[in-house]
Formats: sequence, C-alpha cells, structure tokens
Amino acid sequence: MKKLVFSLGLLSLAFTGCTTDDDENTTPIVPVVGEITGDITANKTYAFGTYTLKGIVKIKSGATVTFDAGSIITADVTSGVDALVVENGGKLIINGTAAEPVVFTEISSTPGSWGGIIMYGDAPIVGAAGVTTATSEDGLNLPYGGTNATHNGGSLKYVKVQYAGKKITDGTSEMNGFSFYSVGSGTVLENLVSYKGADDGFEFYGGTVSARNLISYGNYDDSFDWQDGWRGQNNSNWYAYQTGTGNFGMEIEAKSVNNSFFPIVSNITLKRAAGTLTENASVEYDAIQFKKQGNGEYTNILIDGYTTSGAVAVRIQDALTNTDQVNGNKLKLTNVKINGGTTDIGTGSSSFTVSFPAGQFTTNSTAAGASLTTGAWSTVGTTNLIQ
Repeated sequence: MKKLVFSLGLLSLAFTGCTTDDDENTTPIVPVVGEITGDITANKTYAFGTYTLKGIVKIKSGATVTFDAGSIITADVTSGVDALVVENGGKLIINGTAAEPVVFTEISSTPGSWGGIIMYGDAPIVGAAGVTTATSEDGLNLPYGGTNATHNGGSLKYVKVQYAGKKITDGTSEMNGFSFYSVGSGTVLENLVSYKGADDGFEFYGGTVSARNLISYGNYDDSFDWQDGWRGQNNSNWYAYQTGTGNFGMEIEAKSVNNSFFPIVSNITLKRAAGTLTENASVEYDAIQFKKQGNGEYTNILIDGYTTSGAVAVRIQDALTNTDQVNGNKLKLTNVKINGGTTDIGTGSSSFTVSFPAGQFTTNSTAAGASLTTGAWSTVGTTNLIQ
C-alpha cells in the first residue's frame, strides 16, 4: 500500500489515504467531502474523507453509523451547538487506527466550542437517592438508565475529540469530550483522546462499560470523572496531562449511595504541568478526589506535579465516604508512586481522619502508571500528548 498525503485548509491536519496497486499502476482513494447534520435513522457509512458537523446530530435507535479510518469531522462554533449523539439503541462504529485515527475537531481550535461525542444506553445506574433512571445534564434532557448491563453502543477505536466541553443553555448544562450515559459492557472504547476541552475529558454516568488506553490532555475541568454508580471492571492505561487550566485528575463520586460494587482501573498516570491553574481559582487541585460514597479499586498509579499549596495525591472529601468506603474496604489504591513531595492523603475537613485498612493503600517507588504506544493517534499537530 502506498500513501497519499494532503492537508485540510485552516486546520493544517493531515489525511493519509490508501491506494490500490495493480502491477505498476496506482489508483489513489479520493477523500470524500461532505456534511453531517440532522437525525440519522438508517445505517450510514462515512467513507474516508473530511466532513462538516452541523448542529446536534443524533444517531437514532436502530441506526448504525460508521466512520472509516483517517476521516476528519469538523464543527464550527459560529453555527450553534454541535455534537454527535448516540441515542439508546443506536450504534457508532469508528474504525480508526494508530496511524490513521478519526479526528473530531472544531475550526477555531478554541476549547469549549462544541459538545463532543455523547453516548446513551440502558445499562444500570444508581443515581441520587438510589434512583435507577435519571435525566442527562448535557442540556438535551434525555433519560438514561435501565437493566441491560451488556448494552452495546458500538465500537470507538483510535478517536480524537478536540476543543469540546461546550457549556450550553443557561451555562449550567455542560458537555464533555466524551460523555457516556448508562453505556453497557458490550460497547468497545479503546485508544481515545480528549484534547483541550472546556469541561471533563471523559465522564461516565453510571453504566458498566470499560475503557482502555485513554488520553485526557489539557481539559479545563477533571481529566476523568464519574457518578451514578459507574462500575466498569476492565479499565486500563489511563493517562492525564493537565496544563494551563485543570481541576482534579480524577473526580469520583456515587451520588451519596453506598453501593456494594465499584469500578476497577489499572495503570493510571496523572500529571500536572507547572503553573496549571484551577477553574475560577477553585480548590479542586488534587490528583484524585473521592466524595459522596465514591469508591473503587486502582493499581499501578503514577502521580506527578500536584504541588499547588494545599493539594494532595488522594483526598477523601467527606466523613461518610471515609466511614463506608475507606473503612468498609471498598476503596483500594495499591502500588502508588507520588512525585514532587505531594502529601499522600488529605480530607475535606478536620472533623475526621483517614486511616486505610492494611493493604488498602500502598506506595511503590517503581510504579510506572499507564503504558501507551505513541503514534499519530496520540499526537496533535507537533505535540506528543504523552509527556
């Protein structure tokens, strides 16, 4: 196979298109140019090319949308609110590769310019007061939650979402780079990048889906965030690099419900560049915060650069989380390496102290964190995202 390289105007992004060989003759694959808008109600494949995303595009129940490797999809903040939404029952298949990822971006390269990728399912959630269904906080006001633990919303492989995290309506409804509402374990999430969004890099709202090989780079709020009793069991290689503006590396909560289950994540790197500030001068500057009964099992963690005065590596925000999750052996962090002199553990107040049971919090000077292979998928412009 030979490669044809061409550039995409203002974005200066490069496509690589395949060719076909017949003896000495070479026929290049011509990239498609098109527009994506409105509701998608039937199966649709977007061949390798460059597309404009206009408005909130919804993949409706029963429809499967496929994107070929190397495609670039561009939103435009001047056209209104843009987002790609997979409704419950719809499927999104993105067939990127390490050398030819599928890129979703925005023409002005301004964080917060569009809504990113939002996926809905009907996997279980446990919301506030134990409810099993809830309404989304992305301004779309769609229901999520159900009983289908193996819900399948498709397969996202080698996908970059850039400059998302739009705040809409009254400014309190927010979208992230990737938002997963009650998405199930039948969904594949691998080698995904959330780059310079104005909210969270990745957020899970309940569900059972797992994700492997994630990069959250330069997102204004939390690199990784979840709530509503998310319980993914096979998560690995999560890498966060906070620069410029950023809050928690990981914010973990469970809507104040003391669940008997928890997520499992291995191989985590959380890095914060010198001079990085929190949004609106908040005190959300810790590497990991657990609150409202947040729990989970985490191993092989590298924490580096969280040296702001008052910051800690792991903060247990409230007394009930300490009592039920720490003391109840439902919160475990092992093989943790903390660089930069950051205090290991802190609390949200002086009304309680944290003492992990034996074996539930351990440090290890050789912990390496996430292990990712670099390539076009982990690069934006000339910046290698794995610092």
